[in-house]
Amino acid sequence: MNARNYSEELGEQLKPYLEEQWKNMETLFIRKVMGFSSIGLGYKMQMPLIGRVLRTAAERQIHNESHSRNPVRGDGHFGQVLPLEDAQHIIGNLATGKIIKNYCLCRWMQRGVKDAVCINFGSLSEIIPKLDRYIPVDEKWQLDREEAIQALEEQNKKGYVASVWFQPVPYINAICSCESPECGGLRLRNDFGLKTVYKAEYVIDVDADQCQGCKRCVSQCQFGALRYLPSIDRVIVNQDKCFGCGTCRHVCAHDALKLVPREEVPGQAGNY
Repeated sequence: MNARNYSEELGEQLKPYLEEQWKNMETLFIRKVMGFSSIGLGYKMQMPLIGRVLRTAAERQIHNESHSRNPVRGDGHFGQVLPLEDAQHIIGNLATGKIIKNYCLCRWMQRGVKDAVCINFGSLSEIIPKLDRYIPVDEKWQLDREEAIQALEEQNKKGYVASVWFQPVPYINAICSCESPECGGLRLRNDFGLKTVYKAEYVIDVDADQCQGCKRCVSQCQFGALRYLPSIDRVIVNQDKCFGCGTCRHVCAHDALKLVPREEVPGQAGNY
């Protein structure tokens, strides 16, 4: 939460990794695990023996903290979902350096849409401008703190999910506005069960007395955690599916939804 703790010295050490990773970022969508491509990987991961081996190998890559980690493969690159307030807090507590926004690679690779919704800072904000394909055209992409905070709010209200990213662990340098299933991290988590993206520190709670059954929040949820029950004319939440992003709150006109700490909810403590 305190972005000031991420020193400039650490960012300088990781520049070679970041430069190599972002020059080859598109290859993350076709990276291999133990020689297996992403095509059919979900089926292979369901196999009793080979699936267990593949999952272990993939998790080792995702959370790799060794000095020999592979930047082209994206070793050590993973994230966590955030509610808007936490994302803005991180931006508000940056120590120094530039803040930029660039095109979302996932959205471009999956849908061919150039949407500048990724906020980058630290060493990454110096590397990405060297790669023209990521820089928005006819749009302001160098931001001050207040502009970055406002941009996060605008994206969050559209239903995009804020997420903070290690590139690589332990260095955070990006907050993205993600959409499932096009987000590579969320897709690997939802389809394969890999911890490429952790859930937030919160879950949604529905106030049954305030809920009017309008169902607007149901369509807003990217994770299928909210469901309307006609028998009670109310919405209920499956907290096992909830990622704690809180975007559903923005469309509720009755103040029926609120975030509560995950660790305080029975059955959800430690469920990230």
